[in-house]
Amino acid sequence: MKKLLAVAALATTLPLSNFAMADEDIGCGLGTMIFDGKTGKVYKVLGATTNGTSGNQTFGITFGTLGCDGTGTVDSAEKLALFIDGNMDNLARDIAKGEGETLSTLSEVWGVQEADKSAFNQLAKENFVKVFSSENVTSNEVLNNLNTLVAKDEALSVYAI
Repeated sequence: MKKLLAVAALATTLPLSNFAMADEDIGCGLGTMIFDGKTGKVYKVLGATTNGTSGNQTFGITFGTLGCDGTGTVDSAEKLALFIDGNMDNLARDIAKGEGETLSTLSEVWGVQEADKSAFNQLAKENFVKVFSSENVTSNEVLNNLNTLVAKDEALSVYAI
């Protein structure tokens, strides 16, 4: 109960306009508000950790505060971004090989049909450098890069998001 009251007190003191936007990497919540404007992985991790504690993100979604908008729809792009974010190293390894459990799971989450998975894996493997375009590539960039390749591929373009 104390946590809920503390979150409610913080929520009423932070700037909560309709213009507050959730961070693409870490979503909405108290961590997004506290670390607003900060750059770098450390602040992203701190923001995500803060968003995930004390139920403040749930509170924000429920009441439309903390940069959250409870009216949106969870779409596959968000699921994919979350999956990629949590599996970047393993996904890079699997894409480099053109096979593996993480790449297989990615195609499942992406909604690729069984008959097209081989082509999806091959496309990713052949374009590894484009998918992982830099040493500091983010999960959203990986998703966007891979989606661009899928959209341009004649056979796989139906899976573009």
